[in-house]
Amino acid sequence: MFATNYPGTVEIWAAPHCERPFTASVQIPGSKSMTNRALVLAALASGDSRISGWLDARDTRLMIAGLRALGTEIATDTDLRITGHPLRGPATIDCGLAGTVMRFLPPVAALASGAVTFTGDEQARTRPLAPMLAALRDLGVDVTGDALPFDVHGGSLRGGSVALDASASSQFVSGLLLSGARMRRGLHLRHVGPPLPSVPHIEMTVAMLAEAGVTVLGKGDEWQVEPGQIAAHHWHIEPDLSNAGPFLAAAVVTGSTVSVADWPTHTTQAGDYWRGFLTHLGAQVSPGLTVTGPDEYPGFDVNLRAVGELTPTIAAIAAFATSPSRLSGIAHLRGHETDRLVAIAAELERVGVTVQVEPDALVIDPSGRRANSDATIRTYADHRMATMGAILALRIPGLCVADPETTAKTMPGFVARWEGMVA
Repeated sequence: MFATNYPGTVEIWAAPHCERPFTASVQIPGSKSMTNRALVLAALASGDSRISGWLDARDTRLMIAGLRALGTEIATDTDLRITGHPLRGPATIDCGLAGTVMRFLPPVAALASGAVTFTGDEQARTRPLAPMLAALRDLGVDVTGDALPFDVHGGSLRGGSVALDASASSQFVSGLLLSGARMRRGLHLRHVGPPLPSVPHIEMTVAMLAEAGVTVLGKGDEWQVEPGQIAAHHWHIEPDLSNAGPFLAAAVVTGSTVSVADWPTHTTQAGDYWRGFLTHLGAQVSPGLTVTGPDEYPGFDVNLRAVGELTPTIAAIAAFATSPSRLSGIAHLRGHETDRLVAIAAELERVGVTVQVEPDALVIDPSGRRANSDATIRTYADHRMATMGAILALRIPGLCVADPETTAKTMPGFVARWEGMVA
C-alpha cells in the first residue's frame, strides 16, 4: 500500500538500544519552515538578501532549485545570498515530497512570464493541492491540473478576494500570503471549512512578512495584504524545534538528560510546544532547553491540531506510557508524506502496541508492547516515521528501521547525530 520512493538505496538500520540513562547535548540544524519562507521572500524582494543558519537538506535544496529555475540568483555558502530578478519561464520545478515547494511556489510562478511545470515524487501526487490551485484560478491564474504534475501559466496573478478551504493544509494560506504583496490588487484571503490545522505555521508566515516590511491585517480565518514591495532582509534561521523533538523524546522514554543548543527565547515555531508537553509528562525541563525524563509517566489526552507534525514523535512517547493515550485533531495528517495515521498505527502494532484509528484521532494502548523484537519499522518515504522508529528502538532491543536516510528530507546526518547522542 505504501512505497518507499525516497531517492537512493534503501538500507536497514540497526538503531541503537539504550542500556542505561545517558547525558547528551545535541545541535539541531536550522528550521526548514523558516528557511523556505525566507527563500521565497528573498526571491520576491527588492534588493539583495542573506540567510544565515539555513538548513541544507533535500526540501530546501528543492526550493533553491525551483527559485533558480524561475530566474532567481542564489549563491550557496555558509550563508545564502539571494538576488531577485524578474521571474520568468518556461521552467520545470521538481517538488520532490516537499509541501512547502508544491504550495509556496505556484503563486510565485504565477508572477513569472511563461509556463511553469510542477512535478514531484510519485508519492507526492496524492498530497492535497486542489483547493489552493482553485484559489489561484479565482485570482486570475491559468492553471492546468489539480494535482502533481500541473502547469501554471504566469503573468496573470491579479489578486483580489478569494475564499478557500485550507483544512487539509495551512500551507495553502501561507503560500498565498507570501506572494500577496506582489499581486496587482493585493490579497484578501478567507478560510472557509473545518478548523485550520497548524496555525503556528501561519503565524510564522505573518511574522516573517512583517520582518520584510509587509503588514498582514486580519484575525481568525481572514487576512488582508495590500499590494507593495517586499524588503530585502538578512534572515537568521532558528534551530528546527520540530526536529529537536525526537532527541527530547529520547530523554523522556529512557529517563536520560538531553540538552538542545540555542533554543530560542521567543519563537513562532510549532516545536516550542515541547516545553509544556514534556513538563506535563513529569519531565524536568530547564531553559536552554534541557530535558530529564521521569522514571515513568501515564498516558495522556492531547489535541495536536496546531502541532500535527509532532504526532509521530508523541505517538512513540505514548508507546512507553503506563496507560493508554489519545492523540486527536490530526485528520489532516492523512495528506502528509504518507497517511500518517495509518502508518503510525501499522508500525506501532508491529511491536505489539494496540492502536485504534479514528477519523481524527489515534488511541494508543501500550499494554501489549513487546519487550524485544526483530521487526523492521517501515518509513514510507516519511522522515518523521524514521525518527519515530529510532525512538522505539531505544527501548525495544533488536528493532531496526528501514530507509533511515529519508530523514535527509529535513535533517541530513540524523543517524550520526542519533548514534552520537546515545553513545
